[in-house]
Amino acid sequence: MTPVPAALLQGASNFRDVGGYLNAQGRRVRRGQVFRSDHLAGLTGEDMTRLQALGIGHSLDFRGAQECAATPYTIAGVQRVALTIEPTVIARMQALVAQGVVPTTEETVDLMRETYRDFVNHNAATFGKFLKHLLEQPTPQVFHCTAGKDRTGFAAALLLSALGVDRATIEHDYLLTNQLYKRDARLEGQGHPHVMKVLWQVQPEFLHAAFDAVDQQHGGMQDYLHGAIGLSPPELAELKRMLLEA
Repeated sequence: MTPVPAALLQGASNFRDVGGYLNAQGRRVRRGQVFRSDHLAGLTGEDMTRLQALGIGHSLDFRGAQECAATPYTIAGVQRVALTIEPTVIARMQALVAQGVVPTTEETVDLMRETYRDFVNHNAATFGKFLKHLLEQPTPQVFHCTAGKDRTGFAAALLLSALGVDRATIEHDYLLTNQLYKRDARLEGQGHPHVMKVLWQVQPEFLHAAFDAVDQQHGGMQDYLHGAIGLSPPELAELKRMLLEA
């Protein structure tokens, strides 16, 4: 496993290279090709210069419409690609609050598990577009949502799974968010502290819910990639050729 990365950007707290991990065959994921991040609306001029130096040509944005409107960004030389997945867990939480219900910590965790199962079962086409965009654009790319933890976390887990990285390593990368992401009250909105703590951190149980759905409802990762995600065997082989060291 790779160590906790140093901050590469001043205006994005959860920005990091997905590369560096070894897969089950001992091949290493290429560094400098695919990056994950929280939202990119707070980048400094130095940050933008840094992205240009990394050669990043596309940002793949999983945020919903209201999120994009609240924190828009334009980066010279970087094309933003909308891969919209609305943050449904927030809507569910708001509906409960409107009814005068304050969810317990466990109920909030259950909502997050449901969100991750939804990623697998209802957002597969969007995550398929994500992987195919990596295939179609050989230049370095960055993908992100608002905090870079849930939609981005599952996307990273899916990519690393496609490249043959084991689940313990994938979980390690996923949980780095709790060390790297700096919570922003302006983005979180109002809510009970125990609820907000669950919503704005990551837990192994969230990712496990997604993997369980892949295994139990889709026959395992390979069948899921070739089925719901829509990646053909030749496309998967090409993705590995592009993103694994020889």
